[in-house]
Amino acid sequence: MGLEDTHLDVLQNIEFAIVSVNRERSDLVDHDVMRTLDALIDVYRAEARGHTPKEFHLTEKESLLAQRMQDICEFRLGRKELTGGIQAGREEIITAEEIVSCLRKIRKSVDKWNRQRGKQGYLQFIDEFVK
Repeated sequence: MGLEDTHLDVLQNIEFAIVSVNRERSDLVDHDVMRTLDALIDVYRAEARGHTPKEFHLTEKESLLAQRMQDICEFRLGRKELTGGIQAGREEIITAEEIVSCLRKIRKSVDKWNRQRGKQGYLQFIDEFVK
């Protein structure tokens, strides 16, 4: 069973956060998403291992993106309630390791669509699917 089968809802929740920032910030590019995902992967991987995460210096738009994605991750970990009218079904609490797997899956997708379609290739691709 693939990650899409077990955690499709988590992947969709995180991608919704990405799309919401993209729709507010037309200057967002795939590279911003990659850097933000790398930072969050490090945060949750360090947590799972009991280590301190690296320090990332994110730009303003990357920080906004990180906050939106981290809100979803924290919600899915069972640590936070969502505010601001954000809807996300919670069927089960997942682990930091599972969050890392989901973030890595999205990171691979960003790489793929960026190579195929250019600097906003991933953002344009997922925008077609998120309403």
